[in-house]
Amino acid sequence: MAKPRISFEYFPPKTDTGKDKLLSETTPALNELNPEFFSVTYGAGGTTRDTTLGVVSTMREAGIDVAPHISFGGDDEDTMAELLQTYKERGIKRLVALRGDMPSGMGAAMQLVYANELVEFVRDKTGDHFNIEVAAYPEIHPESKNYDSDVQFLKKKLDAGANSAITQYFYNVEAYFYYLDQCMAAGIDKPIYAGIMPITNYQNLARFSRNCGAEIPRWICQKMEGYGDDQESIRQFGLEVVTQLCQTLMDSGCPGIHFYTMNQVEPTRAIYNSLGL
Repeated sequence: MAKPRISFEYFPPKTDTGKDKLLSETTPALNELNPEFFSVTYGAGGTTRDTTLGVVSTMREAGIDVAPHISFGGDDEDTMAELLQTYKERGIKRLVALRGDMPSGMGAAMQLVYANELVEFVRDKTGDHFNIEVAAYPEIHPESKNYDSDVQFLKKKLDAGANSAITQYFYNVEAYFYYLDQCMAAGIDKPIYAGIMPITNYQNLARFSRNCGAEIPRWICQKMEGYGDDQESIRQFGLEVVTQLCQTLMDSGCPGIHFYTMNQVEPTRAIYNSLGL
């Protein structure tokens, strides 16, 4: 069986100390696992543009394949075209194209540019230079009208020129495979990679999941809540659950796994090693 594609995601650190640690410690450790690429997120409305650009540029200079996230946010077309040109000049070959969110206070003043429009813009400005990933939602985007319209919106993004999709993280493996079936029925034939979030801090995960529409199965919640403040038991159980999820995905032919690392080495490395990758 072919090894699935493995990739890792970072968010841009807010401090110089965090950035130094990410680049000098975290990245070399995770890069030893031979991922296909790393991706670096982009704050609402491009609020971390310079930090994302800095992290991506440093990683690329070190010979690492890295994909910056991009979204229009509050930017105009000239600013976005300039950013794309900068990434081209720095040897970047991949992008993760997202609608993104407005920073608070800008929502009424600015018009969101949807991801399919962003993909069209990138293709118009740069041709086939970039391999473009987009987002997919097996448990459906919180703002979607319904399930079928969400599948159709993914199709629009891929039809606009995206190469593949990465899912929001999930813990219901059935939701992912049902989603793949529905996408195939809708005429989608490009890869949809599974996004996976290691479980380390249950309270943070529960809060984050409520906001982004990712469901934590009740049995996992019950087990986690039963551990109370016992962080080591939470860590061990989280490792077991997520490793099992990834093994099921791999055994069932999932094309690859994108780990939301939260800028930490050990949780992702432990899962990777448990899978025998």
